[in-house]
Amino acid sequence: MPSFSTTVYPETLGSSSIFKTSEFKLDRCLNGTCIIKDKANTHYGAGMEAVDQLEFENAVTFFTKAITLQPEQTQLYVVRAEAYLQLCDFKSAALDYKHACYLDPQKKAYFHRLAFVYYLQGQCYFDLEMFFEALNYFAKAVELKPGFRPYHMRSLACLTALGRYSDAIRMVTNWLDSETPSTDLFTLRARLHHQLNQHILCYYDLKEALRLNPSCPEARALLEMMAQGAECSRQQAVTRAVEGDLFDALRRITTALEMNPENAQYYLFRGILYRRLKDFNAAIEDLTLAVEFTDDGPKLPEGEKPEESKDLERDAHIQLVLTYNDFAVHCFTQGFYSEAIMLLNKAIHEQRDESRLFINRGDCFFRQKQWHFALADYQQAEELDPQNTTVWLRLALIHNTLGLHSFENLNFQKAADQFSVAIKYNPEKLDPANDELVPLLLRLFPGCSLSDVISSGIAQTVKTQLMERIQTWKLEGLSVSRLFSKLESIVLRHDMDSQSKTDSESREDVEVRFKPGEYTQDPIRSKEQVSEAVKKLLYQRQSLTFTGPRIAQLSNANNLEETACTSKRPYTWRNFGGMGLNC
Repeated sequence: MPSFSTTVYPETLGSSSIFKTSEFKLDRCLNGTCIIKDKANTHYGAGMEAVDQLEFENAVTFFTKAITLQPEQTQLYVVRAEAYLQLCDFKSAALDYKHACYLDPQKKAYFHRLAFVYYLQGQCYFDLEMFFEALNYFAKAVELKPGFRPYHMRSLACLTALGRYSDAIRMVTNWLDSETPSTDLFTLRARLHHQLNQHILCYYDLKEALRLNPSCPEARALLEMMAQGAECSRQQAVTRAVEGDLFDALRRITTALEMNPENAQYYLFRGILYRRLKDFNAAIEDLTLAVEFTDDGPKLPEGEKPEESKDLERDAHIQLVLTYNDFAVHCFTQGFYSEAIMLLNKAIHEQRDESRLFINRGDCFFRQKQWHFALADYQQAEELDPQNTTVWLRLALIHNTLGLHSFENLNFQKAADQFSVAIKYNPEKLDPANDELVPLLLRLFPGCSLSDVISSGIAQTVKTQLMERIQTWKLEGLSVSRLFSKLESIVLRHDMDSQSKTDSESREDVEVRFKPGEYTQDPIRSKEQVSEAVKKLLYQRQSLTFTGPRIAQLSNANNLEETACTSKRPYTWRNFGGMGLNC
């Protein structure tokens, strides 16, 4: 049997370190650290040689061995990350740079390099049209290096590729708010607005871009394209309006205005459409803008506007006045007389030489029983248009109304004057067929018979004036001689009826012969005639509180709408009517 030595050497035992001195332990530790460091340096050097020879896989192997020996060395992670980049292993490179940033957080260059790695990853996904993944990596790059614009632009490209234009606009808006605005940024945001069909915002962004750089070709090209689209929409709107499809025409002209929101002609056309659709508030707003944009248009060196601009401004003013008038007519029909007066005040302020506006406002005052304001408006209308029979009828009506009020207040002279003016403006008031004629005369001349009234000197004077006035009116089918012959026959018939109602005893007095030039009357018969007349007035009189029209319709009075339609003007004035007048 072989013999074994029983000598125990401390080196062979696991607990042999207890037999070592402290000096021995320190020496062995220093020797081990140096060995590991030297070996790591050897692997590092070998890895760098492999990099120089473009053998990046071998370089990664060597760097990995070195990191295994010295895991706290930041530079080893950096060089291995660069080797991974050369191999396009971006994920591994990102992990190494993240570890380097962890080991040395004060080194900004490592963070920027990591951002670049994320950028490369995002670009690879973007090329593969994996835009959501690309956006994620670009966002990481922006977070690590927020001041670097290319990373932001790549994120913006991903947002647009994903159709998230609102987020892209928000990003560009933040740049404009935080930095100095530039032509490129305004043009970029304008394109994004155009993608969302936000034409108004696109238009004003392009305007701002051209303000900063008038020669910007991209902004000018996009603005010209929008102007062409706006004109095409306007022509389609005109076609639809001619065909009678006003709602589709309104939709198309609105699109045109969104593409070119500073075109006065477009506002004028849309304002006319709104007026025809009875959307008066919108019409007034558009027509006011049309006037404003016309005023802000290009001016000649002498300070005068071009002829085309003058015509456009004149048309806008006319349409604005017509809209005020139509709106007032609508309010009048609904019973909102105060609102109608307010609108007509605005219309008159814009155009003071139009008699129809004063007629309509006078009608509003008439409905509010403000007789003197109504009279003033009617008189102003007559001054502007002296031959307008519509004004005459209204003047006759207002004077007749004022006369009735004076009569009710026992102011007979003033009432007679008002009735005389009413008859002057409307001689048809004395038409024998008018049932109000005889009661009116008896009320105006109490105690007198019709024959006394007709045979008086004042009546003859009035007859002459009426003949002239009736000739002016050119009444059809009723001449002056016929009118007064009918009146005289009615007077004779009225006197004969009054005489037939006396008792038989008074008949003998009728046969009494009088000498030429003498005039006598039996007191008893006169008293009976007065009694009969008083009874007739009491039981057959007209109500003094009657507020309706007391003027007969004028048979040949032209309708205001027909007169306006047959005129050479391209527009029509609307009136109220409904006051007992055929106008």
